[in-house]
Amino acid sequence: MSAIAAVLAQVDQTMESNPVLNMSVFGAFVAVTLFIVIRASRNNKTAADYYAGGRSFTGTQNGFAISGDYLSAASFLGICGAIAVNGYDGFLYSIGFLVAWLVALLLVAELMRNTGKFTMADVLSFRLKQTPVRMAAALTTLAVCFFYLLAQMAGAGGLVSLLLGIDAPIGQSIVIAVVGVLMIIYVLIGGMKGTTWVQIIKAFLLIGGAFVMTIWVLAIYGFNFDALLQGAVDNSPMGEEILGPGLQYANPVDFLSLGLALVLGTAGLPHVLMRFYTVPTAKEARKSVVWAIWLIGGFYLLTLVLGYGAGALVGPETIENAPGGVNSAAPLLAQAIGGPILMGFISAVAFATILAVVAGLTITAAASFAHDIYASVIRKGQVTGDGEVKVARITVLVIGALAIIGGIGVQGQNVAFLVALAFAVAASANLPTILYSLFWRGFTTRGAVWSMYGGLAAALLLILFSPVVSGAETSVFPDANFAIWPLSNPGIVSIPIGFALGWIGSITTPKGSEDPRLAAEMEVRSLTGHGAEKAVEH
Repeated sequence: MSAIAAVLAQVDQTMESNPVLNMSVFGAFVAVTLFIVIRASRNNKTAADYYAGGRSFTGTQNGFAISGDYLSAASFLGICGAIAVNGYDGFLYSIGFLVAWLVALLLVAELMRNTGKFTMADVLSFRLKQTPVRMAAALTTLAVCFFYLLAQMAGAGGLVSLLLGIDAPIGQSIVIAVVGVLMIIYVLIGGMKGTTWVQIIKAFLLIGGAFVMTIWVLAIYGFNFDALLQGAVDNSPMGEEILGPGLQYANPVDFLSLGLALVLGTAGLPHVLMRFYTVPTAKEARKSVVWAIWLIGGFYLLTLVLGYGAGALVGPETIENAPGGVNSAAPLLAQAIGGPILMGFISAVAFATILAVVAGLTITAAASFAHDIYASVIRKGQVTGDGEVKVARITVLVIGALAIIGGIGVQGQNVAFLVALAFAVAASANLPTILYSLFWRGFTTRGAVWSMYGGLAAALLLILFSPVVSGAETSVFPDANFAIWPLSNPGIVSIPIGFALGWIGSITTPKGSEDPRLAAEMEVRSLTGHGAEKAVEH
């Protein structure tokens, strides 16, 4: 156990970071990826190039890009911190995020690729009335992307605060603004193609870095996982309670609600669904999801070691008191075992993670507004591809500004927790309509609109009046108390509401309101891919 003693003896000495080294590593990554983005932007000539990367990526490349998109700040910073502080309850995020991919693979991936063109709304409006369905789908897409963006911006603020030793809120706010500006540059210049290459590179770096840290931590404990867990127990003020459920979610209903949101949310995430359109065929879409499952599954197994390793070698109290709070667990672990050089690399990778994910979210939200609201609803399809892309770029600026403002407002929140809220909104507002559209011929425009608006409203209202926003020390507004809903995650109520409203709206629609030929065409296209390359307008 001498290696463990040596590491623990050095922890306090290594907690002082090297800002110059950390930011040099990060600056080098930004320079390299910006060069790649500029190179990729040369081929952004059409809407398909800007939104879908020209459908030029292979299944393997897209699998890495999906994992790069999906393994966000929540996966690396938030989950490691949640496990380090709350143990078993924190690992639920890893399990939920991973199992969710089985739902996406079995029910959504190939069918969405066969039916759509650029966005989720292409699928949902295929056999229904264009204007109301596209408007509703675009609004739910923007809501989900906004919640997800908040999580990434919060992670960015905490991470760079740790790198630079900044603890003041004004300093973190400046950091968040810088991240927002970088994100806008990436998306404006590179579009989906540039963003995809950044995500592929980031996936290699993130999974590779996490793997090296995992081996390093296990080596310290003689590759004895029991010894690692015992170290986490010994270093936690909660003792053996971190090995069992209940530390974070003492209410089992809240635990179940979170699990439902995590498992069902992925299949309704617009930025993940949009990735299926960057490959040329449905076969490649299926292949990309298989690759993503292996990569994401392997990574989430690593988070168990990294989380408990941070608890054992750094300690929950040190993590919670550091700039960035629980989101600082992984960088602090890197510093404890490898000093400032490893911390600089891991922090740069984490920052790259945030940049890549926010770029993907931003282009998804911009595509949804430009393609679904502007081109299809406002201009009724009477717009050129160049005009649509120009509106998308303007939208990027607006979304970037909102993300910066919102990110400043949620500083200090656990990013995994914030992402769970985005999953709940996606599972409530998007998933019911997606599944009904793909598998139920009796689904109608009224059902779609009721499901999306109702699921979205239910999720947002329950979040607004929950301990997430007020009534607790960890709330966004800790000094206020208007929480009347006891659960932190709305999924257990809002998801069934979304499904129920879709069914009620459909069965109360007068017969003959929808064209059965379109339903039959969509079923054939979703199952066979016939005609998938054609425009979906009708």
